[in-house]
Amino acid sequence: MTTAIRPQPGPARDYHFPSFERRLLSNGLTLLVAPAHNLPVVTLLAIVDAGAVAEPSGQEGVAHLAALALNEGTPKYDGEALTEYLERLGTSVGGSAGWDSASLAMTVLRDNLENAFVHFAEILVTPTFPVAAIERLKGERIAELMQIESEPRELADEKFDEYIYDVTSRFRLPLGGSRQSVSNLTRDDVAEFHASRYQPSATTLIVVGDVDVAEVERMVSGELDGWNGSIVLSSKANDKPVRTSRAVRIVRKEDAPQSEVRIGHVGVPRTHPDYFSITVMNAVLGGLFSSRINLNLREAHGYTYGASSSFDWRREAGPFVIGTAVASDVTVPAIQETLKEIDRMRAEPIGESELSLATSYLEGVFPIRYETTAAIAAALATLVIYDLPSDWYDCYRAHMGAVTVKDVLAAARAYVHPDSLQIVIVGDAGAIREPLEALAFGPVDVVNP
Repeated sequence: MTTAIRPQPGPARDYHFPSFERRLLSNGLTLLVAPAHNLPVVTLLAIVDAGAVAEPSGQEGVAHLAALALNEGTPKYDGEALTEYLERLGTSVGGSAGWDSASLAMTVLRDNLENAFVHFAEILVTPTFPVAAIERLKGERIAELMQIESEPRELADEKFDEYIYDVTSRFRLPLGGSRQSVSNLTRDDVAEFHASRYQPSATTLIVVGDVDVAEVERMVSGELDGWNGSIVLSSKANDKPVRTSRAVRIVRKEDAPQSEVRIGHVGVPRTHPDYFSITVMNAVLGGLFSSRINLNLREAHGYTYGASSSFDWRREAGPFVIGTAVASDVTVPAIQETLKEIDRMRAEPIGESELSLATSYLEGVFPIRYETTAAIAAALATLVIYDLPSDWYDCYRAHMGAVTVKDVLAAARAYVHPDSLQIVIVGDAGAIREPLEALAFGPVDVVNP
């Protein structure tokens, strides 16, 4: 028996995303219910149009802070009592905020659902935002930012966004806010943001698990009927690039033995009609372990332990970025090889075997992602946030499998722009500045963290 021939994948098994129903309640709240009776658990996920792009200018980080502080107390219970009560029900509740939305999530045993939902609703609608809790969370965020300044990988991600977006773009600053903006936030800022954005007309409640639609509608209506209010949603981050010609920024990290490298530019919005072609193209370029960039930098040249590329999907255009870490003395050769792979991707069609490998992987892992109630709820949240059609997941594999070699080449030429690439490197400026200037890629700028 030989192991030299890679076994071919068999035909993909049929898969259907769990069915769900959508209801609009009298107060404007949208309800999505996906019954799944294989386990006696239920996931609740509230999606609110209260992400970072909705923040008032100068209050960057308030969306993140408001989401984190939701469970710090209600008029009936302080944060400690809430935590203890929910622990007795075998659950916990957590808030978070992304660019386009905020969320509150809980997974609970079926038998404890109604008791737990009473507190879930209180936390979502009537948080008290105690001053002490807000100050504690601000302190944690500022400490996190101080830690990022000493951590090259996260610092490179943060500085890359700052370097590619227009000076007025919200995407230019970290999702959780900067040290200055977070320091200036007050408890009243947090409460006002919640009051203005956490409205039923801006909220979708997703319920997945051992339930039926009628009982969920009855439970939710009974608890949230008194929650009223509406807002006109108009949130824009401004996804314009700060420049359209090549440039290099070195973020000084003296005596660093290696460079954290980011190469890319502003990408495309999540709802772009060429989403599937772009996804397959990126998988071949740098999205998989077997991608061209990883095989080149890691396997052929031994420059790195790993290199990858990605499109960060948002309602507006998120970054397209290639990232890796390499030793200081091979920083420029690694960049040159990456640029070669970008040019090759745009110059000629990929092989049929590369296409097959990428689409087989993307189709194959798809059903595995949705094996828990929490994962199904998160998938439904994606439909809500990006206003995707209800059958999007059932059609996913057909769309992915329909991508052709010609589509991939067209996507590379249309959405990867060599003349607009920006390079950000966190590393030893003394060791890498001169070779980078000799590369003549573009003007080289050196800044402090």
